[in-house]
Amino acid sequence: MRVLVTGGAGFIGSRLANQLHRSGHYVRVLDDLSSGDPSQLSQGINFNRGDVRDVPKLWSLLQRVDVVYHLAARVSVPASILYPREYNEVNVGGTVSLLEACRDVGGVQRVVFASSATVYGDQDVQPVNEAMATHPAVPYAVSKLAAEQYLFTLGRLGGFETVAMRIFNAYGPGQPVPPAHAPVIPQFVQQILGGGSVVVNGDGGQTRDFVYIDDVVEALIRAGEESGVDGQIINVGSGEETSIRDLVETISRIVRQDANVLYNREAAGGIARLVADVTKAGRLLHYRPRVQLEAGLRKLLERDAGLRRAASGIHAPSATHNASGELPPMGATSTGSS
Repeated sequence: MRVLVTGGAGFIGSRLANQLHRSGHYVRVLDDLSSGDPSQLSQGINFNRGDVRDVPKLWSLLQRVDVVYHLAARVSVPASILYPREYNEVNVGGTVSLLEACRDVGGVQRVVFASSATVYGDQDVQPVNEAMATHPAVPYAVSKLAAEQYLFTLGRLGGFETVAMRIFNAYGPGQPVPPAHAPVIPQFVQQILGGGSVVVNGDGGQTRDFVYIDDVVEALIRAGEESGVDGQIINVGSGEETSIRDLVETISRIVRQDANVLYNREAAGGIARLVADVTKAGRLLHYRPRVQLEAGLRKLLERDAGLRRAASGIHAPSATHNASGELPPMGATSTGSS
């Protein structure tokens, strides 16, 4: 196939692009490099710097493309509360621009959209399945839900297939750790290894579904290849529910170092529980999550050079982390680097 990956220099996007390239597909990447790193891309991938809202550029990049993986987005939940207009412009406007360009150019067979589990919000029943009513509680989640609706509507009108993948909390080697609103797992690992304090909002009983990057990439690739998925919403998670408190304890056990945990019980801990029902992914994509959390954390420590340095005695400064788990699965804060 000939493939375009938007946000393809980001954490998930670069792994996806590299795996597609290894599988023999021709891969183009679009990324604005607000947080992406093109050095992570394999030689032979056609990299293009640009904004996903630039329709003329999209016209050029979509020539002879069969499948589009749309990962370009801004993804920080806390930042979306501060800058909702920007999140709407990029996450919704960027998606509409891409879909318009797909319609205009013609020839695109399918668009696979990286949505977010945050659209579910608080639910009375766990695990969550794709048929449940959504309760987005933050602008980031609203933007992803709106983008899903544009995806299906414009895909139907434009004559190309569409799939929305609701990704839960992805983690793995090479995940960026920005100074503010960092992804929970690498930030916890850094803080515990460095002897700093981990500040958990709430009592740490809130739960999340942490899914290893290799499993996410496998699900995304299959969504671009399998038949019978047009118009579908599909969860991508581990199906394993883990509390923030248990996450800290598991990391401490693996790195053999006690965590200095401070619970900020006056602060909200975010969504109380969130874990994926992956039955539909198994049925439509033959997806089975392969990496359980403890094994994934060990892979993270083995394969992430920055964390290996921390484990060798380089101490990170103590920092307060919003460990509510109310963090986007994509793990990056970028216009084009999901």
